Amino acid sequence: MQITQSLHTAILVTDLERSEHFYGTVLGLSKIDRSLNYAGAWYQVGDYQLHLIVAPTVPTENPNEKWGRNPHIAFSVADLDTVKQELLNHNYPIQASASGRAALFTQDPDGNIIEFSQQ
Repeated sequence: MQITQSLHTAILVTDLERSEHFYGTVLGLSKIDRSLNYAGAWYQVGDYQLHLIVAPTVPTENPNEKWGRNPHIAFSVADLDTVKQELLNHNYPIQASASGRAALFTQDPDGNIIEFSQQ
């Protein structure tokens, strides 16, 4: 077996409008049109896609105090300070990477953890 590329990640959200604001407006991801048989939205990030799927509840159990040690999505960013300021401007929590590298974590409105790493 040879896996050659990651195509997408699907995450659960409870409020599509609130999540679209976070991913589309706050993070600035490009929404793409998709014909769905269920409530949700898809975003394009380079050759990769992020799928938001509406669910009645979302598991929010993150057992580790350090967010990077919990399940998360990671994005590469050009300027980590800009990301940090934008998240703070919109009142989203942030946590610096415990490893000391140029990375930080936030949580979307449903508690899904997202990493931003400056390469």
